[in-house]
Amino acid sequence: MTPAWLSRVALAVLLSAAMAAAQDAPPEVLISRQLAAEQGLTVGSIVQLAVDAEGTRARSFRVAGIYEPTPDPARLGAAPREVRLHLPDLLDLTRPPDVPAGAEYIGNINVALVDPADAAAFSRDVNARMPGVIARPSTEAAGSAGPFRVLERFHLAIAVVTIVAATVFLLALTIMLVDERRETVGILRLIGLPARRVLVQVLIEGLIVAGAGAAFGLVLALLSEGLINAFFQWRYDTALVFVRITRDVALTSAAIAVPLGASATVLASWALLRRSGLRLARR
Repeated sequence: MTPAWLSRVALAVLLSAAMAAAQDAPPEVLISRQLAAEQGLTVGSIVQLAVDAEGTRARSFRVAGIYEPTPDPARLGAAPREVRLHLPDLLDLTRPPDVPAGAEYIGNINVALVDPADAAAFSRDVNARMPGVIARPSTEAAGSAGPFRVLERFHLAIAVVTIVAATVFLLALTIMLVDERRETVGILRLIGLPARRVLVQVLIEGLIVAGAGAAFGLVLALLSEGLINAFFQWRYDTALVFVRITRDVALTSAAIAVPLGASATVLASWALLRRSGLRLARR
C-alpha cells in the first residue's frame, strides 16, 4: 500500500501543476461569427488583442466560443467584428499605463431591474440622488427626432400616399368596369329590380372581389417573406428580420383593403344606377 504521506505529496504536486497551467493559460474570450469566418478562427484558437493597430501591449487570448451578434438596424451593412472579454481582462487591456487599477473611467452602466415597470421611478431617484449622472430607461427614445422615430414617420407617410393613390386608381378602374356592364344593369332595372336591390348585389360582388384580392395579397406576402429575409440576411450577413407578416399586420391590411374595394365599387355603381333603365339598356 502507498503511504498516506506519499499520496498527499502526489496530490499537492498535481494541484500545483494544475494551478501553474491555469496561470500560464491565456484568458478566454468570445468572438462574433463574422469575425471567426473572416479570420478563420475556431474554438481553441489563440489570438492577439491590442488597443491599437500597432499592437501596443498586445495580450494573448483563447477563443472559448463563437456567438451570433444581436441584430442592430442602426449598424446594417457593417459586419460586426466583435470580441467579448471578461471585465478584468478588458480593464487590464485598455487601462492606460499611468492610470492605477480601480481608477478607470466609466461612461455607461446598464442596470437590470427585477420589475421593468419601475424603470421610470428608478431613473428619477438616481437623477435626484446623484447630480451629474443621467439615468433614463433604455426604452426611452433619444428625443422626438431620433432616427427610428423619423423612419417610422416616413413609413407612415409613404403608406398614406400609397393608399390614397391606390384608391384613386381603383376607383377609376372600377368606373370603367361598371360602365362596361351598363346594359346588364339596364336590363335588371327594366325587369323590375329596384336600384337598391342592384346596389346591394354590386356591394356583395365588391366585397367578394375585395376579400379575394386581400387574401391573394396576404398569401403572396407570406410566400415572399422567407425569400426576402433570406436574400437580405445573405446580402448584409446578419440575422436581422427584415419582413415579418404578423396577425396584426394581416388584419390591418384586410381591414383597409376590403372596405376600400367595396366602397369603390358602390361609388362607381351609384353614378350608373341614377340613370333610367331605358337609357342604360340603349345601345
